[in-house]
Amino acid sequence: MDRNNRRRPLADVLAELVATARGDRKASLVVVNAKLVNVCTAEILEGMAVGVQEGRIAYVGRKPEKLIGPQTRVVDAAGRYLAPGFLDGHCHIESTQLTVTQFARAVLPLGTTGGFFDAHEISNVLGLKGLRLMLEEARRTPLAAYMQVASCVPSTSPELETSGASFGPEEVAEAFGWGPDMIGLGEVMNFPGVVYGDAVMLGEIEAALRAGRVADGHFTWPSHDERLIAYAASGITGDHECVTKEDVAERIRLGMYAKMRRGSAWHDVEETIKAHTELGLDPRRMMLVTDDRSVESLVDEGHMNFVIRNAIRQGVKPVTAIQMATINTAERFGVVRDVGTITPGSCADMVLLDGHLADVNVAMTICAGEVVAEKGRMVVDLEPAAYPEEVVRSVRLAGTPKPEDFVIAAPVAEGTLTARVIRVQENHVETKAEQRPVAVRGGQVDLAATAGGLCKIAVLERHHGTGGRSVALVEGIGFGRPAALAMTVAHDSHNLLVIGNDDVLMARAAARAAELQGGAVIALEDGGAELPLPIAGLLSDAPFEQVAEQSRRLSEALQDAGCRLNYAFMTLSLLALVVIPELRLSDKGLVQITAEGISRVPLFVE
Repeated sequence: MDRNNRRRPLADVLAELVATARGDRKASLVVVNAKLVNVCTAEILEGMAVGVQEGRIAYVGRKPEKLIGPQTRVVDAAGRYLAPGFLDGHCHIESTQLTVTQFARAVLPLGTTGGFFDAHEISNVLGLKGLRLMLEEARRTPLAAYMQVASCVPSTSPELETSGASFGPEEVAEAFGWGPDMIGLGEVMNFPGVVYGDAVMLGEIEAALRAGRVADGHFTWPSHDERLIAYAASGITGDHECVTKEDVAERIRLGMYAKMRRGSAWHDVEETIKAHTELGLDPRRMMLVTDDRSVESLVDEGHMNFVIRNAIRQGVKPVTAIQMATINTAERFGVVRDVGTITPGSCADMVLLDGHLADVNVAMTICAGEVVAEKGRMVVDLEPAAYPEEVVRSVRLAGTPKPEDFVIAAPVAEGTLTARVIRVQENHVETKAEQRPVAVRGGQVDLAATAGGLCKIAVLERHHGTGGRSVALVEGIGFGRPAALAMTVAHDSHNLLVIGNDDVLMARAAARAAELQGGAVIALEDGGAELPLPIAGLLSDAPFEQVAEQSRRLSEALQDAGCRLNYAFMTLSLLALVVIPELRLSDKGLVQITAEGISRVPLFVE
């Protein structure tokens, strides 16, 4: 069923809601004997009942008998907590490697009933067609799924990277015409372009504002940098690139919403939440988000339920933490009339919680007045989506990768040179730009003769078959024996990213990823593992349980090779994201992000 049939506008059903609240019409569902988590007042109300009609809440009170008829489903909360369904305020579904349908199957039992999804991964591969596919599939799920138009396709410019598509103000305006669930402009990652008046970036923000939508941010210069003020002056009112309490404070002081993320591989909440717990700042412009969680961590830890629980462990009051994932999020996007609270007129998105409130133990999930999950399992079936041929055949290399493609030629025949090296930081999105001595033998960089356990990193253009390719160096991977990882998940342009310490294995892994038409492949001398991702080279068409198991085998193979980074796949997939400090690699070469801006730099230091 299309979500629009479940989630009708309030104006279309107000007469039915009023009649139900009066008792003249029986409710379709009534929850009784609940401890209501009222996020509007930050209080717990005992002995409460909630009545539902036409997918929306008609009644919140203590005398539900008049609403109950022979056809009414009655859920006895038996004194358990009833809270609004959880909302993820910044998420890229593609980062789970799941289709929207499978993502919904994975997170609905965990209490996530909606989110604000920036589909800029598939947009960078397939353009507006990919965004439209995500939107239409989301509409067929129970989720209150709001999509954002990708603002940075590519994330910077064709001079710095090659993507599969390009968006400008016209594409942004067109997407906003698809419906009100195209909620806003996705994170504006080209923050130097905004600050220094790039016409395309300002044009996209203008298109969003003229359409009455919000614009999301991505500002990675220091929070004390006054260019943040210029960024906020553009109309951008939310930002998830907060890693310190000062980052949060400066944003909310400027009227922005600060999004505090707890993804699989970046643990920023522990520091950012101190803006509330230590600085004492009002939390109503603070949001909890994932950005993002791998399918493994969805299965092992959870989704927004885990993020809320983690915030509580940092000293946040349980009701406050729930506000940060419900009403705060809904208010930021201007849809609090529909989602984020348990109040008359709102969509009936609710979660029943077992035990102590701080445990955030989801026992039942209700979406638009329908019980969709109980005891950790879906109780309704979701139909899979179909994808056209061009979507599942999107990897177009110029040729089959060969070992010589990963040779790093040096400007000298023999000796030692100083090279720029990308240093990976566990549980952080930022890398460090380092300089290391490297050995040169026969006019090539010789890793075997170089101390420090460096690996090669390569990016091969895969959208247009141009043959574009760059190779550089990375440290912090941990490979203790010959190994290579190749993957078409390489934010944000999603070219073919290859990391390894053996040219033959790098070629083998890269060739297999291309043969699969997308995915992640680990090549070892005595085996390996693979995760096929045929949909745009980003998503699996398998059930989330199967994808989680394939992802787990991939992680085990990485660990077997010596890479023990927490959720390594997610961390490594960001090494081509050229808008996050300090040093990254695209198909065009090394890209450095400094206080002056974003620019290409040579591998060898002169």
